Amino acid sequence: MKLLVIGSGGREHALVWKLAQSPHVTRMWCAPGNAGIAQELVGQASSLSDGSPADRQDACPTHLVECVNLAAEDLPNLLAFAREKQPDLTVVGPDNPLALGIVDLFQKHGLRIWGPNQKAAQFESSKVFSQRFMEKYGIPTAAAGIFDDVVAAKKFAASLGKCVVKADGLALGKGVLICGTQAEAEKAVDEIMVGKAFGAAGARVVIQEFLEGIEVSLHALCDGRTAKFFPTSQDHKRALDGDRGLNTGGMGTYSPTPFLSDAQLADAAQQILEPFMRGCQAEGIDYRGILYPGIMLTKDGPKVLEFNARFGDPETQVYLTRLENDLVELLEASVNGTLDRHELKWNPKASVCVVLASGGYPGSYPKGKVIAGLDAANALPGTKVFHAGTALKDGQVVTSGGRVLGVTALGKDLPSARTAAYAAVEKIHFEGAHFRRDIAAKALR
Repeated sequence: MKLLVIGSGGREHALVWKLAQSPHVTRMWCAPGNAGIAQELVGQASSLSDGSPADRQDACPTHLVECVNLAAEDLPNLLAFAREKQPDLTVVGPDNPLALGIVDLFQKHGLRIWGPNQKAAQFESSKVFSQRFMEKYGIPTAAAGIFDDVVAAKKFAASLGKCVVKADGLALGKGVLICGTQAEAEKAVDEIMVGKAFGAAGARVVIQEFLEGIEVSLHALCDGRTAKFFPTSQDHKRALDGDRGLNTGGMGTYSPTPFLSDAQLADAAQQILEPFMRGCQAEGIDYRGILYPGIMLTKDGPKVLEFNARFGDPETQVYLTRLENDLVELLEASVNGTLDRHELKWNPKASVCVVLASGGYPGSYPKGKVIAGLDAANALPGTKVFHAGTALKDGQVVTSGGRVLGVTALGKDLPSARTAAYAAVEKIHFEGAHFRRDIAAKALR
């Protein structure tokens, strides 16, 4: 099979790394990719697991994944490239091309592609759509109001006290502002709706009550009829230790978490996934791809904070280092509507990912800083460094984004995985690098 992967972040590096281990894959492109993706070999078994990829029976020679200089949002040129190369499957990583309708476009031209279509992607591209859907179909969530008027938004926020103000559209994971006081809520409304901090995404806002509890990330693979939950994971959104600082795209994660038992996860599936799938059927939404609900475990049970229509980043890094299935076969089943024939298999080990970010992130940050120590970190047992914001310049790997690397390690248990991940982090150096030192600390407490 020939595969095309869309995207350039740590999530896409993890997807490429896992897909490249499948004996079904003979060639792979990634648009636009990054410096780490360009070093991945199709046909090379993982060094992290003991699963079947190491026992490939085919004689396909290894070769590098080819990165293509096409932006993930450049739908016309991506389509032209796919029509020329005829990949057997295109795999979409980021939210933006999904929201723009890349799945619908490719399908219109007879190209097989994995990910939710534009109608299904609304669960992430519109907080308003998602909130109304949850309320309509009885999916447990926070009490909320929807506003396109600044004065009405501020009045509702004042009635809640502590609240969460969300831009309606996509905002790179940063359009959610937690407000502890009325003054903070009014500032958030002004920032989003008046100051247009997130552009057109702030034309409307969803204001939710603040939910107390423990936040976890859930993922489910869907094929339009069947949905299968992944194990639990927990992201760390704030920039600084102790969940302080600004919201980011994610500073680290781990899997599994100790906060949901298997029985509780099954209950969450019944309370969230079943009404979600019923609602999609009623609304004529053919949901095929990853559904990623962010969940707050409250005293009244799990409640959905928001839906995402793609793999989380950096959750993908910990999930795919634990996944024992052939990912190509799972994505094919998701596209074909045959997911009920597959059982998801997971390595019982724990996985921890620590994000190394550029100085200044999530604000402005410099680019082009030379990264040292990557080979030393990757050489540690059970460790994989996934690239997110990197590029090649004069033969050297340099920084090119806010979140630069996702340093990921497997261990026999969570403390072991955490120790291994931080040992690898210490091997890597670039000017201004910063990272959180408390990834997975909640679970260990």
